[in-house]
Amino acid sequence: MERTTTVARISLDPPRTLLYRLAEAYTRRAYGVVPDPLPAMAHNMRVLLTDLRFETSLARWKKLDPGLRNLAEMAAAVSIGCSWCVDFGYWESTRHGADPVKMHDVPRWRDSDVYTDLERQVMAYAEAVTATPPAVTDEMVAALRRQLDDAQLVELTMMVAVENVRSRFNSALGLTSQGFKDRCEIPA
Repeated sequence: MERTTTVARISLDPPRTLLYRLAEAYTRRAYGVVPDPLPAMAHNMRVLLTDLRFETSLARWKKLDPGLRNLAEMAAAVSIGCSWCVDFGYWESTRHGADPVKMHDVPRWRDSDVYTDLERQVMAYAEAVTATPPAVTDEMVAALRRQLDDAQLVELTMMVAVENVRSRFNSALGLTSQGFKDRCEIPA
């Protein structure tokens, strides 16, 4: 897999504990490679274990439409500028059925004609949640509540917050694209 130049601010060669080796074997099977956040987190086993449990739990949340979830996560990652998250998010979402054109156009969603009104509202909301300080308005939430129930709105909000954690962690530690997107690019 081709990679961009990584200037990680932490060694990606952590202590080879049993937990790390198990997680490494699982991710290699699941993704074909060890995603850089794993060895970065593995310098602190409690952080790694907590993240593994948390991500496993997140995978079971099913109130929000997966397409909306993918767009919200991608919009947050783009807002933060996390190239690792954009790369992995594109690959992961498209391999699970997300529209590659929609995922590709997230950085310029305002100028793209591929999105529904709800998808636009979700991406605007994700950007507003991600802003520092958050720029969410009562009008944004009211518009979303006309199409999403409370459980869906809560899940959407939390997934944007989760993507903020992921993106800020990866960006702060200098983790950049690992070339995931290149493995699924649709031929012209």
